[in-house]
Amino acid sequence: MSLRVALKLSGEAFADPELGYGIDPKTIKSIASEIAEVQAEGYGIAIVVGGGNIFRGLSAAAGGMDRANADYMGMLATVINALALRDALEAEGCPTRVQSAIKIEQVAEPYIRLRAMRHLEKGRTVIFAAGTGNPYFTTDTTVALRAAEIGADLVLKATRVDGIFSADPELDPSAEIFEELTYMEVLQKGLRVMDATAITMCMENDLPIRVFNIAVPGNIARAIRGEPIGTLVR
Repeated sequence: MSLRVALKLSGEAFADPELGYGIDPKTIKSIASEIAEVQAEGYGIAIVVGGGNIFRGLSAAAGGMDRANADYMGMLATVINALALRDALEAEGCPTRVQSAIKIEQVAEPYIRLRAMRHLEKGRTVIFAAGTGNPYFTTDTTVALRAAEIGADLVLKATRVDGIFSADPELDPSAEIFEELTYMEVLQKGLRVMDATAITMCMENDLPIRVFNIAVPGNIARAIRGEPIGTLVR
């Protein structure tokens, strides 16, 4: 039986590599082609998308905007990314549905757990947009929640680095990568790969997390297939 995975893609994964924001069609096409490749092999793939390439709620809140309002704006940004990814996946021949935690029925289905599971059973990829539908919750928490709800076997967190390091490898060249960690080690060491709520939810539901570098060609497909890349948290 093939794995059912919940893949978290940050908004930055969609951005123009030179600008660092916006939506780059070539980048999305590359992501979609890898996902379509493994979806055709029978893997169940659910995706949670961020919106940081368009609008980052926490940054806006830090600048004085009301936190709840900023988070709702961030949720709407994830819907834009979800629609862009769906378009790219469909172009690759990968049947895809977008479900939104905020009602926006002209462009996406409302999030319904049993419907999402039925889509996966029918071989469709499902993209979850608008986070949990509630402010103050991150898309990291969303992927942990949705993974538990749909009975996923594995949570995949795509990042800009090769896994979880002892320090930020972009700032500290002496940082060492971990091949495997426990949930408690991540929390106790304060390793900010995902927020504490998401880590705790995965721990309580016995959901392993694999953290990998999305910038390496082929890594999305390798991660979905369950290959030992990056860092495994369990």
